[in-house]
Amino acid sequence: MTNAISNARLLRLLAADADDLGIISAALQDALAKVGDVEFEAGAKRFTLAANRYRWEKGRGAPERVRSALQFGRVTHVRSKGVVMSDSEAVVSVLAIAFDASGEAEDPSGVILLRLAGGGEIALKVECIDAVLSDLSEPWAARRAPRHGV
Repeated sequence: MTNAISNARLLRLLAADADDLGIISAALQDALAKVGDVEFEAGAKRFTLAANRYRWEKGRGAPERVRSALQFGRVTHVRSKGVVMSDSEAVVSVLAIAFDASGEAEDPSGVILLRLAGGGEIALKVECIDAVLSDLSEPWAARRAPRHGV
């Protein structure tokens, strides 16, 4: 018997516009990642973030996390604010992902903002929205569900 992962439990989302990106943002809310799991491959115009994603889609019941990868294509530039990118062991928590269009309706380029807890952000200058979120592992029990102060 192999160690195959059950596809029925895994999430795979594609985004080609801001509405699609909103769905990925909701799925990644409260994901935890080490800075060392963030990579920008300038030559390939690819940005990848590997994270432990809270499984919001599961609903009630025992809280779970799953290892996931978020990848953006057509990325021309990356900058960060409030994140020490040289500290590979630093942990960041994703709060939301947003898209700021360049301005012209027919121009698909813009900036994708990964908003992080504590006020940090990672900004990706993109030619267009080209994103995929894929679960990579079986879910595991989380210590608790994320809580948000009001």
